[in-house]
Order: sequence, then C-alpha cells, then structure tokens
Amino acid sequence: QVQLVESGGGLVQAGDSLRLSCAASGRTFIYYVLGWFRQASGTEHEFVARISSRGLSITYASSVKGRFTISRDNAKKTVYLQMNNLNPEDTAVYYCVAGRTNSDYSGSYEYWGQGTQVTVSS
Repeated sequence: QVQLVESGGGLVQAGDSLRLSCAASGRTFIYYVLGWFRQASGTEHEFVARISSRGLSITYASSVKGRFTISRDNAKKTVYLQMNNLNPEDTAVYYCVAGRTNSDYSGSYEYWGQGTQVTVSS
C-alpha cells in the first residue's frame, strides 16, 4: 500500500517556476514507478512525466519536455516535479501517481494522490 500527498501548487504568472513535491508512505515505495499526471477542467487525465524505481528511466510528455524535470529521492520517499517557464496551458490539477509498470496510461497506476492545483495566469 502506498499513500501519496502532493504539495507545492499555486497561482503563478506565465514564465514563472514551481516545484511540486509528493511525499509517499509505505515500505515498498522504492519499487514503484512514480509519475505525474494533470487534469485541466473538462478534460481527461494527461500524462506529464514518469521516473523508474531507480531513476534510470525518465519520460516526459512532449508538451513539457525541456521545461519540466521529474526526480525522486527514495531515502525521503519523495518525488518532485520542477516546472519552469510555465504557461497558461499548464493550468491543471496535478496528480502524483505510483505503479508497477513504466506507462503513459493513467490506468496503469494503482495509487493516486489527492491532487494539487496549478494555475498560470497570462
């Protein structure tokens, strides 16, 4: 069992940066693939980024590649999403996820956080 709690969302202006954090509980945290999805109002969950259990494999959505960086600290049981050069299209609720397979599909992830709102004004 893994529980995930996100933090770090907020209201920023276009071009600003934010860092999201996701604190996890559970002894098997280190074995899970961790990722971030986002959901804008009226849309489905969109894959953002994922990182393998040891951090050796990282994948980004094309819409955030070069601007966002995912990382994890297994000792602290935390995964991060550094978001730079934000734009209004990044406005969404961001969810931290954990699963057992490297996948861009939301249904592959067993555990979800409660989400944190990121709003980017123009």
